[in-house]
Amino acid sequence: MQQLADRLGLKTDPVIFFTSAGFTLLFVLALILFPEPIGTAFAAGRSWIVTNLGWFFILGVNIWLGFLIWVAASRHGHIRLGRKGSRPEYSNLSWFTMLFAGGIGTVLMFWGVAEPISHFSNPPLPGVTPYSHEAARDAISIAIYHLGLHTWTIFTLPGLAFAYFINRYELPVRVSSVFYPLLREGIHGPIGKAIDIASILGTLFGVAVSLGLGSSQIAAGLDALFGTGDGPTVQVIILAVLTAVAVSSIVVGLDKGVKFLSNLNIAMAVALMIFVLVFGSTLFLLRGIVETFGLYFENLPHLAFWNDMLANNNPDTDAWGWQGSWTVFYWAWTVTWSPFIGLFVARISRGRTIREFVFGVLAAPSLFTLIWFAIFGWQAMQFDGIGQAARNMIGSEAGQISASVSESVPLAMFAFLEHFPLADLVQGFAVIIVAIFFATSSDSASLVVDMLCTGKPTPGPVHQRVFWGAAEGLVAAMLIILAGEAGLSALQQVITVVGLPIFVLVTMMIPSLIRGLSMEDIDHITIGTRPELTEFHKDA
Repeated sequence: MQQLADRLGLKTDPVIFFTSAGFTLLFVLALILFPEPIGTAFAAGRSWIVTNLGWFFILGVNIWLGFLIWVAASRHGHIRLGRKGSRPEYSNLSWFTMLFAGGIGTVLMFWGVAEPISHFSNPPLPGVTPYSHEAARDAISIAIYHLGLHTWTIFTLPGLAFAYFINRYELPVRVSSVFYPLLREGIHGPIGKAIDIASILGTLFGVAVSLGLGSSQIAAGLDALFGTGDGPTVQVIILAVLTAVAVSSIVVGLDKGVKFLSNLNIAMAVALMIFVLVFGSTLFLLRGIVETFGLYFENLPHLAFWNDMLANNNPDTDAWGWQGSWTVFYWAWTVTWSPFIGLFVARISRGRTIREFVFGVLAAPSLFTLIWFAIFGWQAMQFDGIGQAARNMIGSEAGQISASVSESVPLAMFAFLEHFPLADLVQGFAVIIVAIFFATSSDSASLVVDMLCTGKPTPGPVHQRVFWGAAEGLVAAMLIILAGEAGLSALQQVITVVGLPIFVLVTMMIPSLIRGLSMEDIDHITIGTRPELTEFHKDA
């Protein structure tokens, strides 16, 4: 394998690279030859996982969040994620924008209107009347639960583990390095390579689902503007064009490419949010932002542990209940690209303390998410009519956005923007935002996957990075074709199955971190030098 890598001009671990690439191409080929059997297999796997292990996903993320808060508040919070004397490479503003754009920017654009409206018109909690005041409060609370602290917990835990072991110990830039206290030199052997290969494949699938959602939303926007259609063919064409754009950014490199696109993207997203605030029901939304803080923290303890245990007793639900298509899907999807986000965040967080890292990565994006949903969600629900009296006043226009979401989830944002002045212009602006979020997610993932293969913090050869960018686009295109008219439900089936082993892998990062932190020479005033790697061999 090494000779082949040399002939191709690759600077990478040949076992990790060729095995990961081989499995990726094998999956694409299998989808082309046997789409129906593969779709059936994923559907059966997803059904079993959600029915029998949905509780594991929900409990696990709560345990991760508790661990992160503990470690940040403990005496270990002062530990700097890097060599002694290292300081952050990026300003707080650039750090935040890169966190957000590489994280869930595409997701907020996709679900910012669609999720609150979905829960508003079809309340998941029993006994709640659709379109009522109670339904509106629950809709906002559930949407922020799905994309607030808990989503960023899934990114923060692996991010902290990577930043600690890679930045502080200067171990190879690979997921396996996180498990050095448990595997020791085994991270360089078959087990370590298997961990890295699984992480690469999980990242490719997770990002591919995000790209699939982004393509479907762009297609819906272009169809609303120009009548281009929004079927799989249109989505694949959009995917091909934007993948080419993302590959161009990959060639430029992290600092020039991702940083520029991230800053531009956040500025445009904030501009759209301010536009909705100013030209919408401004006073209502300002009051809604304040009230949403209270609603979120009031309902969070219940929602965080709710796992739909009585679903089997409800004849109106399927075997795994409502959460199978929502919460469990979110956690499985998010965890598949947590290695990518975690390594990306670790790369841009060198020199920050554990406390600064944990609270920064958890709090700042979650705060933005809360404000985003408060503005877009409350305004969308007001347009549809909150309460029977309001719906009677609105008349035939009541429920128009809900009807659009019921027909096509990717159309939600554009149906919402039709209620504003300069609708066509603003819808076009939204399409551009989604496209740039698409590019930042793709090029960030490609750079990180390349690092996982090389084990080095510096990018590999250009053609090596371009391969991974093209591979992400190819997998996404095949998933779109597999999904066909089934759309989101088919993507949910794939990602839930892929997410389970990655979820177990991330859970095992907690004992590894505990072992590593326990070796630190710390008193209550100062922090000593980091332990040497040989310290982990003493009890072997």
